[in-house]
Amino acid sequence: MRLFVGLGNPGAKYAMNRHNVGFMAVERIAADHGFGPWREKFRGLLTEGRLGPERVLLLKPQTFMNLSGQSVGEAMRFHKIEPEDVTVFHDELDLAPGKLRLKQGGGHAGHNGLRSLHQHIGEGYGRVRIGIGHPGHKDRVAGYVLHDFARADADWLDDLMRGISDGAPALAAGEGAQFMQAVAQRMAPHRAVEKVEKAAKPPRPEPEKAKPAPEAPADNRSILQRLADRFR
Repeated sequence: MRLFVGLGNPGAKYAMNRHNVGFMAVERIAADHGFGPWREKFRGLLTEGRLGPERVLLLKPQTFMNLSGQSVGEAMRFHKIEPEDVTVFHDELDLAPGKLRLKQGGGHAGHNGLRSLHQHIGEGYGRVRIGIGHPGHKDRVAGYVLHDFARADADWLDDLMRGISDGAPALAAGEGAQFMQAVAQRMAPHRAVEKVEKAAKPPRPEPEKAKPAPEAPADNRSILQRLADRFR
């Protein structure tokens, strides 16, 4: 069994915040893959389903971001899930908007949700780091992450959520490269098509080298004969 956790803050006023992009990711997976209804459990909202052959729990902690580890820890203990079978979807300031990276284990880099997870379950869990960009100065970070995505972000955000959902079965199976490829195809479809077309084209034949002109026969006439022939 795998546990996918989306990080965010509960309540309608936070729903479209940049800080809630983890909630958005697991909600999209649940909707696209026919998971059951969300129900209150483990101080969060939980749903269960399958991604390929894998049984997967999706969890949205309702404890607010800074206490996310409480909810995740309870779910893990109840279902006897190890940290390496947990994947957390969260916002990442150090990645440009629309960029995505996978990471297994490591530090929390000051992210309060991850900090809480470290306290309750250790650092061995996997992460899907979803880029939201940086406001440019640390004093602006709190307001930035707790602000809604801009209208101009709608297209790339929808494509990114689709890509995460497309690749979710591969992620559940531990196929990180396939997951990243599914995301890349959604985020850069034209580039993906160009690669396929280029691979399908047969190599161009090399142009034939021009054949050297045949050498003129040697002229054995005398100078006087040549002059005479010119004036004939």
